[in-house]
Amino acid sequence: MFQEVVYLDNAAATRLDERVLEAMQPYFFDVYAVATSQFGYSLGIDARDALDEARGQIASALGASPEEFVFTSGSTESSNLAIKGVAAALAEKKGRRIIVSPIEDFPVLYSARALGKQGFEIVYASVDEDGRVDLDHLRETITPETILVSIQGANQEIGTVQDLQAIGDICREKDVLFHSDVTHSFPRAPLDVRETPIDLATVSAHTVHGPKGIGGLYVREGTPIRKWMDGGFQEFDLRPGVENIPGAVGFAKALELATPEETARLQAMRERLTTLLLEIADTRVNGHPVHRLPHNANISFRFVEGESLLLHLDMRGFAVSTGSACFSRSLEASHVILAIGGNHERAHGSVRFTFGRFNEEAHVDGVVEAVTEVVADLRRISPLGKR
Repeated sequence: MFQEVVYLDNAAATRLDERVLEAMQPYFFDVYAVATSQFGYSLGIDARDALDEARGQIASALGASPEEFVFTSGSTESSNLAIKGVAAALAEKKGRRIIVSPIEDFPVLYSARALGKQGFEIVYASVDEDGRVDLDHLRETITPETILVSIQGANQEIGTVQDLQAIGDICREKDVLFHSDVTHSFPRAPLDVRETPIDLATVSAHTVHGPKGIGGLYVREGTPIRKWMDGGFQEFDLRPGVENIPGAVGFAKALELATPEETARLQAMRERLTTLLLEIADTRVNGHPVHRLPHNANISFRFVEGESLLLHLDMRGFAVSTGSACFSRSLEASHVILAIGGNHERAHGSVRFTFGRFNEEAHVDGVVEAVTEVVADLRRISPLGKR
């Protein structure tokens, strides 16, 4: 028997919407063939039609053409394809210098690190104390040998939203490709690639009440990129393998259901939560106070270990996440908090609350009450300070 949980970790993954599952089901049991061309058998043609329709819907939501959208298994594969694919295409033609921010999610950071071991020069763009990229430093850092800048749309931990337009303009000015991992911002922060100068964009369904295991990469027409994995010729010969048609259909449906009205509701809950939690002594918000994701609140509590707070909240039926090293397989404190100038105490005491479709106003009151009580209890026994 599962305990009923108030889930406030929607940045990690979201509960699948039943309407998404309903849209997917026919492609598990009825139209289950591999997608084939118009010269194949009927079941395969129907599968191809569903895949093409889903591709068109997702591309349209991005402002792209269907031919510019490649389905992948998720954000990790998409960012690997973007960074390693561009590196393979341009290393011999232009250079081996790649710029990323130090607060990127691991698919970008580790892809860059892997290329660094292969002789590429990896440069980290400076970020300020709120996590926004220093545009002047970025401009100065780009050299003629730079082949790619990869800066996320919004941060996965502290919720800070980047100025993609300004970053893209600098990349255009310097004639360098621009990739952005918008997994955590799209579609909560709208993106139109017809207006924003982005060449490649990573997206995923798992953060927007869609299925896990499906994502995609926007590749602007004409962008030099090579296939990263060997295999067949699917996905415009950029992503080999049998297409995940139920996943693609589910991704498209999930985007259809993510409305601006819903985003506004999540933001209202986030703002109320933040206001109430900051009434607790010795707390602070991590991330930009204005330019941040509408559903993300990241709070540091002094004199409290994040893992202790998380475990006590879990016992009370609330699921949140922490930047503490004890909850990282690498046993390192949050690289994001440290990169924006925070110390280990601030990182260890940070807790992320992220709202989703199935959260209600009552959840705000409930978790605030629980956090207030748990923080008081933990501070009474904490060797770090008495409150």
